[in-house]
Amino acid sequence: MSDNGMPGLQGVLVEQEVQFTLVELSVACRADTAQVAALVEEGVIPAHGEDPPHWRFDGTALRRTRTALRLMRDLELNVSGTAVVLDLLEQIETLRAKLRQMGDR
Repeated sequence: MSDNGMPGLQGVLVEQEVQFTLVELSVACRADTAQVAALVEEGVIPAHGEDPPHWRFDGTALRRTRTALRLMRDLELNVSGTAVVLDLLEQIETLRAKLRQMGDR
């Protein structure tokens, strides 16, 4: 039990602990392997390995892939457009983090 009398929460940081294959990532994102492969080929998500059967993805790829697929579905973006939007979203988050740091001074 924690200090507040509630059972302690335990979890795994997906980003640090988990490695996915192409099939596992596709299943986790409810996507076809071809959709995920297209995201890799466009550089939207990084894959480690020589070719699709040997690709491995870390936990950050799970969140990024889900976001990319949602953008493609909801905004009817193609893969290239999705890559641009994700890059812009990352830049915005980086700028927000810098502003927060400046505000803490």
